[in-house]
Amino acid sequence: MPSVLIVDDLLSIHEMLDAVIQPTGFATAFATDGEKALARYKAEKFDLVLADIDMKPMDGITLLKQLKAYDPSAVVIIMTAYASTESAIQALKFGAFDYLQKPFRVDELIATLKRGLELRLFATTARSAGPARSQSAADATSRLVGESPPNRKLVQQIKKLAAARNPVLLQGEPGTGKTTVAEVLHAASEAPASPYVRIDCALSSEPEIRAGLLGHGGAGGDWVKQAKGGTLLLQHIQALALPLQAELVSVLRNTAHSFRLVCTTNVDLEKLVEEGGFSDELFYRIATLPVMLPPLRERASDIPLLVKHFTARTSNPFFDSTAVEFTTDALAVLGAYHWPGNLTELHQVISKIAASSDARLITSQQLPMRVHELKDWPTLADYLASQQKQYIDRVVRTCHNDKVAAAKVLGIEPEKIS
Repeated sequence: MPSVLIVDDLLSIHEMLDAVIQPTGFATAFATDGEKALARYKAEKFDLVLADIDMKPMDGITLLKQLKAYDPSAVVIIMTAYASTESAIQALKFGAFDYLQKPFRVDELIATLKRGLELRLFATTARSAGPARSQSAADATSRLVGESPPNRKLVQQIKKLAAARNPVLLQGEPGTGKTTVAEVLHAASEAPASPYVRIDCALSSEPEIRAGLLGHGGAGGDWVKQAKGGTLLLQHIQALALPLQAELVSVLRNTAHSFRLVCTTNVDLEKLVEEGGFSDELFYRIATLPVMLPPLRERASDIPLLVKHFTARTSNPFFDSTAVEFTTDALAVLGAYHWPGNLTELHQVISKIAASSDARLITSQQLPMRVHELKDWPTLADYLASQQKQYIDRVVRTCHNDKVAAAKVLGIEPEKIS
């Protein structure tokens, strides 16, 4: 039987909640303040925590923070008597599953508990999947090409997020690969046959959004229903008008945990919230797991691998494009360019050259003029040294950070491995 820990300093609230919750199939337990609740949660564990926000000596927000620090998967629902949603939004900011404003309806309470239990059960199932899910995540993240520290950090983040059902917010400049990361998340966390619904908020009209996303009565439209059990991707979430954002909050409260929600943006959404251009409640609902994608200029050492990756996926009428190679000077020029269009721009440049060239060897002279903008080129020695270090680091990782073993593979002295 699923269990819920009810935390409130009023015994009358305990009695009332016990009377309405028990008949719905939940086992109930009680605590009169945050400190007692935390101790009881650690000793017994519960599927859900339903906590009032206004308690002493430890209030509901402090309890929430400490519960999430102890158990990041804790599902905490906050109750607040305030007319304003300010305290409720603060609770969302610190990881609350949802909030209920007193006085709330019994059906609203039970529906919220059931949605919270769905999330808890999903998290438990995800953990039990163990090695199989880890292998699925590893296979999916192989699409994120690169060995640079920023890309390795991104890959590790995605592997950790694969087992979660919480909404993910992908942030980054245009062209940094947000859509690819969303696809990787879907492939890593769901069965291959599960739905993947992709919506561009910047290209969808208000009637389309109302019909497809919002529906009626907070139940969600056709897009939401199609995404059940899979992934709903909302690109350019900042393009939603404020009135539509408010309605989307209602939809997410009712449906968000029946699918994996992934949102993307190329603006500073938190700054937009501060300026009043984006709903603060919607932001904290979609940004529980924010991921910042690095621009290509911060991972220039990945460019040789990316060039090979893009070349291999290009069709050339003269010969197999996998035979196309870029000279060291061409790669140095590509590595020094600032790439304002990031991965999208690099892909376009490499694909065009690899598809149209009748030569197998591409030199810097065959690159577009714009990539020659930089005046202070790195020396060839510096460029080759960076590539050598990247290779050495890869061998060391393969040898499980055993520098002696790595030195034998490389044929160098262990002292030369920094």
